Amino acid sequence: MNTTNTLLPRVGILGGMGPMASAEFVVKLVQATPAKFDQEHFPTTLDSSPQIPDRPSAIYSNGPDPLPGIAEAIRRLEASGCALIAMPCNTVHHWYDRMTPLTSLPILHIADAVGARLRELAPHAKRVGVLGARVTSELGIYSKRLGDEWEWVYADDEALRTLVMPAIAAVKAGDLVQGRALFLDAVRGMLALDLDAIVYACTEIPVVLTQADVPLPVIDSTEALARHTVAVAQAMHRKGSQVIGKALS
Repeated sequence: MNTTNTLLPRVGILGGMGPMASAEFVVKLVQATPAKFDQEHFPTTLDSSPQIPDRPSAIYSNGPDPLPGIAEAIRRLEASGCALIAMPCNTVHHWYDRMTPLTSLPILHIADAVGARLRELAPHAKRVGVLGARVTSELGIYSKRLGDEWEWVYADDEALRTLVMPAIAAVKAGDLVQGRALFLDAVRGMLALDLDAIVYACTEIPVVLTQADVPLPVIDSTEALARHTVAVAQAMHRKGSQVIGKALS
């Protein structure tokens, strides 16, 4: 019996916001795992819940609160035996501080993952562009979590209204060609802002754009979260192995 595999913690993914971004995250989680064969990959439970109410509408238009739906998804992930939770959606982190008391499981924060990846890929960066949804920009999801280690630069209101938000809607609707075109226009506008790096701070963006589309270091928030998730799960695995080893000695 291979006891190493039985000790691997189950990764919970609170997804569906949107479905394509969640599917992309699962692929990147597999790619980020240093496994030589199937059994070395972490067991994973994806709770894709597209019916969780729209996050921007809840903030700006008195739409339904997404927290009850999020709480239900967390309970399902707990019941499936997950040891940690990752959320491949930037805007849902606006509710992060209200979510963590709902569970004893660690909920990973996407900004922590992006910060770690930024230090690795662009260690000398000072001005960092944040290309993401209106919520991410206006509510400072990154700046509130990471502080002033970097100067955060956002797309202006016009770009958000005419390019970024329509691009996100296009990707969610499955129109990847239109989404890519709009995101590329938004990136071109940000390149004029004297940046050192750009964060794809919406998990719909890396569905249609890559590093090759930008002549600056790019931090893909989906990939960063996948790498961070693997690192945390590996640390949990090592700790669990040590505990079991002591019990058997």
